Amino acid sequence: MKYLAAYLLLVNAGNATPSAADVKAVLESVDIEVEEEKVEKLIAELEGKSTEELIAEGNEKLSSVPTGAAAGGAASGAAAASGEAEAAEEAVEEEKEESDDDMGFGLFD
Repeated sequence: MKYLAAYLLLVNAGNATPSAADVKAVLESVDIEVEEEKVEKLIAELEGKSTEELIAEGNEKLSSVPTGAAAGGAASGAAAASGEAEAAEEAVEEEKEESDDDMGFGLFD
């Protein structure tokens, strides 16, 4: 995934056909250890293909994936996440209240 991300960053920056050296340079610039064979495979798979067309193809394939059960799961997951967020906010408020109980002594008094 990191190899594809580096490739897409290069395409987005204006390099329509990044080379293996370009992808390696991006990854090495952020101290990611590069596996030569993975970079070469990515370049070979994408050679002669338009990135925009590949993305459009992928979106078309994703649109045909049934999401009925996933949508219900996502909705319940979102509800659980919002409940967790509210609980976290309450915990922060409680900690804030507890920190006010410093017996009248402050660090900068």
